[in-house]
Amino acid sequence: MKLLKHVTVFIITVAFISCDSVETADVAGEWLIPQDQVFDGGPGRDGIPSIDNPQFTNINDASYLSDNDLVIGIKSGTVIKAYPHPILDWHEIVNDEVNGKLIGLTYCPLTGSAIAWNRVGQLSNTSFGVSGLLYNSNLIPYDRKTRSNWSQMKLQCVNGDLIGQEVQTSKIIETTYKTWREMYPSSKLLSTNTGFGRQYGNYPYGDYRTNNDLIFPVSIEDNRLHKKARVIGIIGNGQTMVFTISKFSTGVDVKNVTFAGVDYVVIGSSDKNFAAVYKRKLSDGTLLEFTAVQDVLPVVMVDNEGNKWDVFGEATAGPRAGESLQQAKAFIAYWFAWAAFYPNALIAQ
Repeated sequence: MKLLKHVTVFIITVAFISCDSVETADVAGEWLIPQDQVFDGGPGRDGIPSIDNPQFTNINDASYLSDNDLVIGIKSGTVIKAYPHPILDWHEIVNDEVNGKLIGLTYCPLTGSAIAWNRVGQLSNTSFGVSGLLYNSNLIPYDRKTRSNWSQMKLQCVNGDLIGQEVQTSKIIETTYKTWREMYPSSKLLSTNTGFGRQYGNYPYGDYRTNNDLIFPVSIEDNRLHKKARVIGIIGNGQTMVFTISKFSTGVDVKNVTFAGVDYVVIGSSDKNFAAVYKRKLSDGTLLEFTAVQDVLPVVMVDNEGNKWDVFGEATAGPRAGESLQQAKAFIAYWFAWAAFYPNALIAQ
């Protein structure tokens, strides 16, 4: 077995005191990614503790948050929750139940990527933890049932008993605290009552979010965009296309696109700071065409049949009220991470 490369990251915070190196049992066996590109981030397995008993509070009960702080929103039926980046920066994974659905909300502060993984099938009786390992600077969660290692941005188990298995995901919206409150003023907010002593109002990585530097190496670098440009990418049929969030219109921007043989609607706003992608073809075969709707968030678009749709791809009015668009294989991350995981991505203009 190839030895893991060890890199110590010195961050002035009690959250990331370096632990012993990863045990051989944690990395034994076959890997689907180059093992010599798997790095030990320093804290060790569960050195960054996941939140396994999340508590929630009123959406306005967060004096430590600024309007521009990012949150991850989830909506299932009447249950609507938001998970702030300033908490996720310190924990990276929240194991939660949303309207009866078990999820593992995974967030990697180094790659700026948030994805909600469904705990179903072989993952139904487990939770996810932070392995302490990184690939292309990206979080490698492990499941506590089989102790298998998973690549967050590959959406796949890359080592262990479940190697090769892909994860199912749930729809999420990443946007600012201000925009989320505008869209869902009655939603619940993940509380700082996590059971851990962390400085949730302080970002633990200095100016990392805005500089052009990386802490860990990546397999491929692509300088067509700033490394930390936030983009939403679509993965389809072995191809990838990304949209830069700052290049959306200031109002709600809607794009009907066909990529890799699939029809999508891409919605976003540079001012409101959100983006999402859904498939335009419905289960009955109908292909819809969308146009933007302004100033009525969370409603963002109307289709050629007259149906109105919200930011989660749910029809709120019209003959299809109550129906949902199928989610695309898409999520937001920093450009450098998309370029490393999915080389030669097409950058939408």
